[in-house]
Amino acid sequence: MESFWQTHRTSLFALAAALVVLFSTLIVVPERQQAVITRGGEPVSVVNRFKPNVPFGETGAGIWWRVPFLDKVSYIDKRVMDVDMEPQTVLSTDQLRLNVDAYARYRIIDPVKMVQTARNQETVETQLSAILSSVVRQELGRRSFASLLTAERGTTMANIRTKLDAQARKYGAQVIDVRIKRADLPDGTPLESAFRRMQSARQQEAATLRAQGQKNGQIIRAEAEAQAAKIYAEAYGKDPQFYDFYRAMQSYDTTFAPDSKSSSTIILSPDNEYLKQFRGNR
Repeated sequence: MESFWQTHRTSLFALAAALVVLFSTLIVVPERQQAVITRGGEPVSVVNRFKPNVPFGETGAGIWWRVPFLDKVSYIDKRVMDVDMEPQTVLSTDQLRLNVDAYARYRIIDPVKMVQTARNQETVETQLSAILSSVVRQELGRRSFASLLTAERGTTMANIRTKLDAQARKYGAQVIDVRIKRADLPDGTPLESAFRRMQSARQQEAATLRAQGQKNGQIIRAEAEAQAAKIYAEAYGKDPQFYDFYRAMQSYDTTFAPDSKSSSTIILSPDNEYLKQFRGNR
């Protein structure tokens, strides 16, 4: 064995060196990652680049090669990733301090630009977190607390996503969605004060609606009475005798209708003018 080692030592060293070079030449890129190969700081190729709507297994993942000791490989995740914003306090337009916490979902769609601008994905997440904090502060600072409890919240989220996406494109990233985990008032006196202001505002709104309803009701009644008077006048002009008879019947019904609450007795002379309809206008 010793003689074999002495005889083939050089060959064994050469074989080992060849294997090292061979294995350092090959790289394995998994399906969930994309790789950028750079040489002297300049990108030379991209393996398993992200392509929209391309199913797994058809994207180019697998074994690839590089020039040993010259090429550097940067692995970048292809999946949708989350980036959290540091919780912060935002002052709304109605002068309320809100405790806000949000997060964004993004993916790297241009790995070459990401490597050139940020070098690695951790730097991208750090930059996006800071930008997200700034954009959320600006957008929520232009809105009231009540607007975040309505459908307007969706518009706010869309505006934040659009602004953040515009900044993320500089790093080769695409922002897919932005969500606010919480936007609450601080516990204690500020929260109670805000509730009292909201209750007072709702009471004022209800009083305004009631006053408007009463005004509209009076207008409707006045218009109805005017219309009724017009109809009566037109009816009198067409047949005065029938109109007198009709009005007399209404008066009789009101005067002589039985009323269990009243025991009054009315005594009139048969010749009384009020009873002329019973005499046949004689």
